[in-house]
Amino acid sequence: MGDHAETGCLPLANADCARRALELALPMLTASLEDKAVGESHCMHIVIMDPTRPYGSGTFESAILHEHSLPSRDRWDADYAHYAREKARLTWRTQVDSGQLMDRAPHLLCVGDTVLAGAIVLDGIVVAVSGANGWYDEAFARCVASLLRAVVRERLHGVPR
Repeated sequence: MGDHAETGCLPLANADCARRALELALPMLTASLEDKAVGESHCMHIVIMDPTRPYGSGTFESAILHEHSLPSRDRWDADYAHYAREKARLTWRTQVDSGQLMDRAPHLLCVGDTVLAGAIVLDGIVVAVSGANGWYDEAFARCVASLLRAVVRERLHGVPR
């Protein structure tokens, strides 16, 4: 995950930044697990893709910057990691939010692609969430992507933690 040895590029948006962004989002994400209007699974999985690895530049797995599950997977009623990864893979490939593909760009879909909402792309940052209702998955994904961008800007400006 996130190895750029072949390019010599040392990205600012690294796994540490992704973990920090998720750490900032966790209070909101954790609180949402108990809200039945958000979703009834009471769990979720988040996938953050490496914005410096465009589709086709390597394997999907090598382009994952960070993943996180809430709570532990032993409480899951479905494989939310699989769903989040499939949403992330689709949005990484198409650069279109997964929830918008059916309306705006169905011609980009391939046989076997997920049709679930929950992955977004924000200025090249792809984040997918699965476990809540699709509209909340997308909202949470957009929050995490915005936080990743903010954390990178924080580091760029040398703001101490």
